[in-house]
Amino acid sequence: MTATIKTLGIFGLLLAVAGCTIVPGSDRDSNPGWFAEDEQPDAASLPDVIKTHTITTAILDQNKAPPPELPEALADSPESYDYEVGVGDVLQITVWDHPELTIPAGSMRSAQESGNLVHSDGSIFYPYVGKLHVEGMKVTEIREMITKRLDEYIEAPQVDVAVAGFRSKRIYVTGAVNQPGTYPITNVPMRLVDAVSAAGGIGENANWSQVILSRDGKEYRLSLRGIYENGNAAQNVLLRPGDVVNVSRSDDNKVFVLGEVVRPKSMPMGRNGMSLAEALSDTGGLDEREADASGIFVFRKAAPGQEHGIDVYQLNAKDAAALVLADSFQLQPRDIVYVTAAPLARWNRVLSLLVPSVTALYLGGRAENELGSE
Repeated sequence: MTATIKTLGIFGLLLAVAGCTIVPGSDRDSNPGWFAEDEQPDAASLPDVIKTHTITTAILDQNKAPPPELPEALADSPESYDYEVGVGDVLQITVWDHPELTIPAGSMRSAQESGNLVHSDGSIFYPYVGKLHVEGMKVTEIREMITKRLDEYIEAPQVDVAVAGFRSKRIYVTGAVNQPGTYPITNVPMRLVDAVSAAGGIGENANWSQVILSRDGKEYRLSLRGIYENGNAAQNVLLRPGDVVNVSRSDDNKVFVLGEVVRPKSMPMGRNGMSLAEALSDTGGLDEREADASGIFVFRKAAPGQEHGIDVYQLNAKDAAALVLADSFQLQPRDIVYVTAAPLARWNRVLSLLVPSVTALYLGGRAENELGSE
């Protein structure tokens, strides 16, 4: 009898200690009001680095970021484009009614092979007029120059100049495209969509919301999704020689779902992004035995320039309308979704920690009684 009372006393003492002990899972109350400003008895003060938000329709409106403004360095109008001849290009020069001045392209020779190559010093050689510097000039300017020079030898010459081989100017397409490589810039303006199309289109693992354009040592972020889905023509920028277009991969664009869900894991966001509802659904949903539906949190690194470092968004999914909010709340790469534990689950965890100790004490007391009775 004494051993039994002793055992019950120890059990009660352990329960009292457990009430003051932090156990696995959230230590906050499940009632509405999770943050320190809600003055909950067990709410710890939040550090200044954290800013809290409750997911509402107002938050959804704030998260709809306007399309980024295009830097002036990328704002080239199509009317301003005109190809300029460079070193390595091949010119096809035709003087009408004077076949001796026009190099014919035979059946075995292409126009590129039979034309006038722009040499490393930026010049070509042409009969009668001699050496001409053409690098950096437009074909119309070259035509006028040759016409003026030939006028001294031929009466009213009719000259035509065209670029037969575009070899001097290139852009580079890399990343998640089907055919990464080097592509020439021609007399037809090449824009972002044209470059990606020339490279065989984006691959299955492409993050089409993030395309990095490198130009003159600077990087600019563009969005193919903004062009295709939203019709944002400003993102379809005119490319220049030497530009590097890198279509980012979606492998690193992950979100992490932790806490009281069926299958905690990290998940790639995919090409079209991911909503909070999708993230919870893809992990099997909330664990009905242990999850607290009022404590669904999204941890996110704050935008550059903010005084705080982390934004924390809370969703109370006990309200049926919150499911619509969850489907409209778009996650961002590297977001952490955490589902807290319900009070009952925390109590069950306390019991799971105490039962082995209490059982050992009970069995030890029973054995002591049996030995005393003998």
